[in-house]
Amino acid sequence: MATNDEPSNSKYITLVSSDGFEFVVLREATSISPTIKAMLRGGLYTEAKTGRCEFEEISTPVLEKVVEYFHYWYKNRDKPMVPDMDIPVELCLEILVAADFLGLDSQA
Repeated sequence: MATNDEPSNSKYITLVSSDGFEFVVLREATSISPTIKAMLRGGLYTEAKTGRCEFEEISTPVLEKVVEYFHYWYKNRDKPMVPDMDIPVELCLEILVAADFLGLDSQA
């Protein structure tokens, strides 16, 4: 893990839910999100300096599913046929809102 002086070189970033739960995620796996990429780009934002993105509007169960999707996408990104990912019905609307905020709905 990188020191506080070099988080932009770290392979991992931390995503924090509204409840304060922290998810350590492979940076490359989050590259599908234009929002997270923009937060981490350059040194303009605190997130770029710390490698820590806080999402005050995203609950832990929803962010957990988003993180699961990041890993799912990363693992299957080069495969032509990918099985569907299991999404709990009770979280569908919240996940849709989070996906829209993170720019995941614009991916092909």
